[in-house]
Amino acid sequence: MSPNPANDRLSQLQQLKEESKLGGGARRIEQQHARGKLTARERIDLLVDPGSFEELDSLVTHRSGDFGLDQQRFLGDAVVTGYARIDGRPIYLFSQDFTVIGGSLSEVVSQKICKVMDLAGKNGAPVIGLNDSGGARIQEGVTSLAGYGDIFLKNVMMSGVIPQISLIMGPCAGGAVYSPALTDFIFMTEGIGQMYITGPDVIKAVTGEDVSHEELGGALSHSTRSGVAHFTCPSEADTFQQLRRLLSFLPSNNTEDPPRITPTDDPHRACPELLDIVPEDANRAYDMVEVIHSIVDNDDFMEVQERFAPNMLTGFARVNGRSVGIVAQQPMYLAGVIDIDSSVKAARFVRFCDCFNVPILTLIDVPGFMPGTAQEYGGIIRHGAKLIYAYAEATVPKISVITRKAYGGAYDVMSSKHLRGDANYAWPSAEIAVMGADAAVNIVFREQIAKAETPDQTRQTLIGEYQAKFNNPYVAASRGYIDDVIDPRDTRRKIAAALEMLRNKRDTNPPKKHGNIPL
Repeated sequence: MSPNPANDRLSQLQQLKEESKLGGGARRIEQQHARGKLTARERIDLLVDPGSFEELDSLVTHRSGDFGLDQQRFLGDAVVTGYARIDGRPIYLFSQDFTVIGGSLSEVVSQKICKVMDLAGKNGAPVIGLNDSGGARIQEGVTSLAGYGDIFLKNVMMSGVIPQISLIMGPCAGGAVYSPALTDFIFMTEGIGQMYITGPDVIKAVTGEDVSHEELGGALSHSTRSGVAHFTCPSEADTFQQLRRLLSFLPSNNTEDPPRITPTDDPHRACPELLDIVPEDANRAYDMVEVIHSIVDNDDFMEVQERFAPNMLTGFARVNGRSVGIVAQQPMYLAGVIDIDSSVKAARFVRFCDCFNVPILTLIDVPGFMPGTAQEYGGIIRHGAKLIYAYAEATVPKISVITRKAYGGAYDVMSSKHLRGDANYAWPSAEIAVMGADAAVNIVFREQIAKAETPDQTRQTLIGEYQAKFNNPYVAASRGYIDDVIDPRDTRRKIAAALEMLRNKRDTNPPKKHGNIPL
């Protein structure tokens, strides 16, 4: 009896599929595990809903024969791509395979990545990149560089259309870092994820500096100093868990609203703990995170860039089951002053929320912009203007609460009525003025104080008069700049009601190609 050709073909197909799953082979998989890292496929299995991953291009191979590459052909090449579901919602992803030629980017690796990005854009679903690569495939020369350029273009075209999220789970060097930098959020796994333009050896040769890989581009450096990383996680499993949490707050694309969950926390719940949280002494700090936890559903606040520019808080939460993006000063750090780093941090977060229809809640206790030559020479004017631009441009519902200080230009910047704030509230403890009483009196009454028989007593009297007139929310409320002065205990209820009132808000900006944000 002759063999069945169909069975032979299926056997061949199965053999090729199994070969593809081995990536660079058993020895290199062992080496990956020895580094404390999962393989590209193991990561996908851990991230997505069980059984939901559908692979694309598993039989693709590179086309180069130079420098011995003809002896190193692996099915699928150095990336695993496809689509799956996370918590039942569709996503597209690529997972770089370090076991195949160090995960380096070849022409076909780029084409595979671009294909899933195109599919994600056409179908309106997030794209997630798991990065673990030695960078451009040197043996392919400019073809590899062209591949990066193609990916960069896709990143830019999909920006504001679908959420793009990068996970750094190994080396990410040279041109490879710019694709993650163009995405919306970057997660770094501590100890194994690294990002840098030039490595320690090149830095040593060019500048003479000695620096380790981890010091140069590790999770700690990028979460505290550069601000490149939005989240850091102690393990790969924790990275995936936090990514899933982030996605739960976000819509799949820019035409959808964020997912709403059935609330289990009463939107009318009073917050008695907020009644006395602001100290009587205006120079004493308090923890704004406690205010956030009190207001939001079930104390659940996912902070973004927690360790970078901690004088400004950003993150996601829910109020009455609806996602909100929160921007707030943190009086515990630098008194909540706005500086260069906090301006950029908050501006980019506000713009992300506006891209994806996430209402913005702003909690304000700001003494002003950071003074000093370092800030001026560093461009605080330009960087502070980014925050103004972001709030003014945003058309999503914008709700704000002034808890204490709102001084000078910083009052205008923080989602004020003048930048199209929709619902602007203040606590009775709010102080809305050009500057604090001490500084104002020293300027306005300088001559009067100098001529007084008792300068110190005169100065204190004038400070008291200034405080009585300006260090309260009622002048602003009388002009309609504040919609209501509220009992702190009613803050959650007021915000929930405002979100419901603004649920169908529609606002537009003038027709234009795009604005010119002061980058």
